[in-house]
Amino acid sequence: MRDIRFVIFHSPGPAWLPGVSMFEQPGLQNHLEHYRQLLADGRLALGGPFLDAAGGGMMVPAPGVDEAELRAFALADRCVASGLLQVEVRQWMVGMKS
Repeated sequence: MRDIRFVIFHSPGPAWLPGVSMFEQPGLQNHLEHYRQLLADGRLALGGPFLDAAGGGMMVPAPGVDEAELRAFALADRCVASGLLQVEVRQWMVGMKS
């Protein structure tokens, strides 16, 4: 059986402050708290920021997390609602793992 997941990608939104570190963006703490819920529930396998100039980050859910559930969770993020972050949910097949 294939391991298919719906990965969440974040990128800076229209409210992102250029030249300000990702860790100093107003309201980013809300984003972290939101995803800590998913982690605590056992529905998040990995997550974190990209460290290049484009910014953003991604969240990889645990196996079996439903697309509709994950999409609703991603859209409920206060940082997405405020425009600090944009979100995209993409289907991904785990092709290799140890």
